[in-house]
Parts: sequence; structure tokens; C-alpha cells
Amino acid sequence: MSEKLSAAIANFTEWLEAYGETSRDHQTFFAGPIGGRAKALYYRHRLMGTLAVAPMIFCEAFMPSARRLFFRPVRFPIADAHYAMGFAFLYEATEEEAYLKRAIHFLEELKNSRCAGFKEYCWGYPFDWVTRNGVIKEQTPLITTTPYMFEAFLQVFQSDPNQEWKEILESIARHTVFDIKELRTSDIASSCSYTPFDEEKVINAAAYRAFLLTSAFKVLSNDRYWKIAERNLNFVLEAQNPDGSWFYSADGARDFVDHFHTCFVMKSLAKIHSLTGNAACLATLAKGVRYYLANLFDEDGLPRPFSRAPRLTVYKRELYDCAECINLCLLLRDRFPELNATLETTLAGILQDWIKNDGSFRSRRLLLGWDNVPMHRWAQSQMFRSLAFYLREESRRDALSLGGQASNKSNAKLGSKNSTPQFSVAN
Repeated sequence: MSEKLSAAIANFTEWLEAYGETSRDHQTFFAGPIGGRAKALYYRHRLMGTLAVAPMIFCEAFMPSARRLFFRPVRFPIADAHYAMGFAFLYEATEEEAYLKRAIHFLEELKNSRCAGFKEYCWGYPFDWVTRNGVIKEQTPLITTTPYMFEAFLQVFQSDPNQEWKEILESIARHTVFDIKELRTSDIASSCSYTPFDEEKVINAAAYRAFLLTSAFKVLSNDRYWKIAERNLNFVLEAQNPDGSWFYSADGARDFVDHFHTCFVMKSLAKIHSLTGNAACLATLAKGVRYYLANLFDEDGLPRPFSRAPRLTVYKRELYDCAECINLCLLLRDRFPELNATLETTLAGILQDWIKNDGSFRSRRLLLGWDNVPMHRWAQSQMFRSLAFYLREESRRDALSLGGQASNKSNAKLGSKNSTPQFSVAN
């Protein structure tokens, strides 16, 4: 498996170099003025809006390449963060300096793409995002995006202890505390806003904030961060349904359960448990894993998009789901060994069906055929990172099985190269 994935990653990096670092996206149909107005009408007037968005949905299902008619290729900061982490994983696995240089290149791009209207470092989308609650303008910070940048800068800092990376980490933590709203939900719990301007109660948003501030508490030695993180964590724990699932939001309206948002929540909990040993976190994960394995995989043992869908979908499988499944299994397989079989099945499925001749990945398996449009955010970069993460983890296991010790350079606490492994981003 490792040899096949190494070859796949080598081919992908060649494709990335040739293709470039901008792309179209899952949201391209609705990122421009025509698609944006149609989607906004859909949220205001369901019948008229359905007619307005029908051409885009048809293209999404049967003519994915028609995206080029709706919006230009753009650079996605969240993809740059995933590419930075992926190349950092490859550096940790091989110690080849070229990989570290590539990771640093993507951090430099992230410095350029930060939200310009904010004092602290933060990131959003490079397009206007039409949602059911209005339009989130481009360059609006998102708490579901910025944590990936924190991880990327921290991971590279662990191999390249540059003072500038540390200062950016400190800035991201300040943004997360002061610009993102805390929304009290109980005596011990708080949700948080999705952006600095709303009062949403999106569950994965609170999970992201809880993880980022827990990590900041550990690596920046600021107790205040944990106090805030713990309230967000308690909200996520309280929001779990009796069957172990999480709805998308606690607003009573968006009660769908999908694959990658479930992974987002459980990944955050897994990392928080690794950092703190929180017992409630582990108990919640146990319930979540049971639900996840029973409801979010198809008859072939591969990720399926929804266990409870909000609408008719035009695809059978999603590259993003597969990438997040791999990440989650790697984070939790030592605590829940049943995830090893899921990991192997998903990796085998990727190798068999999802890799194109040019080295890139297919984006979706549609009801008829495939969506082969390469989209960095959806989810070329996420899959690249997950496979690089797998190779890094396997290289460590191989070293340990041979009686050696895996390199602990990626586990370094800020300012130290010999700190406990529990502070690793990936762990």
C-alpha cells in the first residue's frame, strides 16, 4: 500500500507543478453574479429559485466541465494550507529538503491571501458565498477555514522554527478569541459565530474553534485559550444526538448528517483528546465512531455522502469524504482499531478508481459517470494531505517496528525540539 501511495503522490506532485495552484471549485457555479443571484432566489422563493438553479444543477450532474462558463479559476487559501501540511508530512517522512521548501512556499502564499481588512491573521473564501442566511462576502474570515492555517504554520514551524511563523500563530489565536463571537448556550458551554458578523450555531465551527484554542493553549502557554476552548468543546459534546451523530447546526433547521462534517467534528475531538486526555471527549468519540461506521458507508465499505440528506443529490461519492475518512481513521485507529479496516478499504478504493492518468484525482462519482474537474479545495489538496499523512505515519511505524525511534521533530513544542509528542498537530 505504501509503495503504491508513494507513486501516486509522486505523480500528483508532478501534476500540481504542471497544472498550477489556481482552480475552479465546487461553488464555481454559484460564485459569479448569475449563479449567485439564482442561488439567493432559491433561498428566498423555493419554487422560482428551483427553476433558476436548475441549469447549474443539470451541469453539475451531467456537464461538470461547464464550470468554466460561470467563474474564473482562483487561489484557495484552505487548499494552500493543506498543500503546506502535505509537503511538511512528506518532509517528515523522508527528510528531503525539497518538500520543506514546497511547504514554506505555500505558507508564503497564505501570508499574501489573509483577509486584508483585519488586524490579525485570518482567512476566508476568495468568492462571495451565498448562504441561506445571506451572502458572506469574499475575504470574510471563517472559523472553519482559519484553523487549517494555524495547523499549517504550526506544522512547518516544528521543522523550521522561524520566529515569523510563531508570530503568525499568535496572531491567529488572537483573531480566534477576539474576532469570533462566543455564543453562550448553557452554564458550561458556548457555541461560536461562523464569521465575526453572525450568530450561527454551526457545530463543526465550534469544534474547529475548540481545537484551535486547545492547541494554542498548549503551544503558546496561555491558560485563557483553554478556558474558551473548553466551553466550545462542551457545546459540541452536548450537541451530540443520542444515536452518536451530529446535525450540521443546532438551529433546529439544518438537521442533515453528512460524512465530511461528521469527520470535521470528530477530528477536532480526537486532537483535543490527544492534547488533554479529556475523558468526556473519548466517550463522545466512542459513540460517534459507532454511528459513523454504521451509517456513513455504503455496501462496498466506502464513504457515502449523507446518512440524512437535506436535498436530492446528484452524486454517489465525494472525494472530500474519502480524504476526511482517511484523516479520521489515522487519528483514531489506535483508540478504535476497527477503523483500520475502514482505512484500508478506502485507500484501496482511491487507488483503484479515483486517480486519473495525469496524476490528479477525480472529484465526484456522479449518478452517471464522473466529475473529473480538478478542484484544489474540493478536494485535491485534502486528498494529497491525507495520503502524505498516511505515509508519514507508516514511516514512523516502520521505524518503531525495526527497533528504532520515529523522528520527533514534528512533535516539537514552540521553542523546543525535544518536547512531548502529545503536542503534535497530527496526533
